Amino acid sequence: MSGVDEGGGRPVRRPLGLPGQPRAQEWLEPVFELLPEPEPVLEPVVEAAGPEEPRIVHQKSAPPTSGVVEASDPALRADLEAILMVVDEPAREERLASVLERPRAQVAAALHELAAEYTAQGRGFDLRLVAGGWRFYSRDLCAPAVDRFVLDGQQARLTQAALETLAVVAYRQPVSRSRVSAVRGVNCDGVMRTLVQRGLVEEAGSEPETGAILYRTTNHFLERMGLRGLDELPELAPFLPEVDDVEAESLEGTMIAEAVAAAAAQAAAGDGEADGAAPDR
Repeated sequence: MSGVDEGGGRPVRRPLGLPGQPRAQEWLEPVFELLPEPEPVLEPVVEAAGPEEPRIVHQKSAPPTSGVVEASDPALRADLEAILMVVDEPAREERLASVLERPRAQVAAALHELAAEYTAQGRGFDLRLVAGGWRFYSRDLCAPAVDRFVLDGQQARLTQAALETLAVVAYRQPVSRSRVSAVRGVNCDGVMRTLVQRGLVEEAGSEPETGAILYRTTNHFLERMGLRGLDELPELAPFLPEVDDVEAESLEGTMIAEAVAAAAAQAAAGDGEADGAAPDR
């Protein structure tokens, strides 16, 4: 086996033995030896000292190798919770950072941590980013209990006409009342006033050509719908009828109209013949 001579400190030479014959206790010899890893060399830092003060030597600490991000400041989290408890509309990150005098990135990280913590704990409330800001909401699973407590069996729902008008405004905004009426096929002035009173629709200037007032949806609409922005509105294509169905309905309507016109013309011709054939009295 390999080793070091105790007297001279030189490596001990191993006997080679005969070809094809193992040496005694050769199976105990290590195949290779692992060398110990060298310790990192720390560069000393010498601080400047006065003429009579001794110099203090420190060792530079090795830079951190892990990418673990420290949790946000508990005081910041508490301040955010207190503010979000009293807001009546979603609070933007810029506003929160300005009030708390903290960097926006730090505030945003704390808000995401709080939201993830509430979700992981299964709390009855949730912190959501809606309409460009943050606000507390009751969790979806607790909606039946909240409905029973708040509504007490009475629900104020939008009528079908109001829902149709609101949908037209949401997808065609900014849009005038006359354009909404043309799309729906009925007058919608009263419905538009109701939507404005409920804060779902607001004025957005006037049309340059006609001077008609234009309307658009509000942030309250996004909040009530649970949307972050208008880009999250669902696509209309899956809800539209197929082209063949539209053409078939149009053709059927045309045929019915032609049949009604022909029957009316035939009836008018029959009445004329009857009048001509009647004898004079």
